Amino acid sequence: MTVASARHILVDSEAQCLDLKTKIEQGEDFAELAKTHSNCPSGQDGGALGEFGPGMMVPEFDKVVFSAPINQVQGPVQTQFGYHLLEVTSRTE
Repeated sequence: MTVASARHILVDSEAQCLDLKTKIEQGEDFAELAKTHSNCPSGQDGGALGEFGPGMMVPEFDKVVFSAPINQVQGPVQTQFGYHLLEVTSRTE
């Protein structure tokens, strides 16, 4: 079974999501931005979601997490919770 580890930042608007993505691309620390801005409790852990398999997260997450390049910030990804920046930190096939 495929297993992935990822981290994310959850915010209310696409605009805020894009702003944070730009900051990360300019060198700001993903984990620090997650602690400051993420609406998810995982923000306190730098956005870390731990390991999970297909079907354990919402479908929009799965689609990105099990196809995107490792260590490359993806998003905004919209779910029923809001807008996410996602970064896959590892994946095993």
